[in-house]
Amino acid sequence: MIDVELGALLADAGQAAAYFIDVRDRAAVVEAANALGYHVAEANLENADDKAALLDELAAALEFPATFGANWDALADSLGDLSWRPAPGYVLLLDHCADLREAAPADFATLLEILDEAARAHAGQGVPFWAVLPLASADA
Repeated sequence: MIDVELGALLADAGQAAAYFIDVRDRAAVVEAANALGYHVAEANLENADDKAALLDELAAALEFPATFGANWDALADSLGDLSWRPAPGYVLLLDHCADLREAAPADFATLLEILDEAARAHAGQGVPFWAVLPLASADA
């Protein structure tokens, strides 16, 4: 995200996906997303060391409807349809994700696949959906 003006990049639904960034760039991403009028959701994964805790944190951060089924399919469905949260674009920040990546690598890989799938689904409607995973340089 260095060579391209950040706002222009975030506005490009075709480029949206799950991306690891340096934690020092987090504030700039939030600022650019807010300037575009995007919905910014922040999930703190510091204590999410398994699938159940991860899904609970994501449901809370994105204010999923009470009908959220708390499984991978429900996460994919909910991320693919954010109609209760209308916005011109979305940025989901997954803070403190390094511990989850280490503790549950298979679940973490599934999460990344679902996030990328959601980004593709929204891109098909011309709506950017970014999943941003800030990491300290030691965690990269």
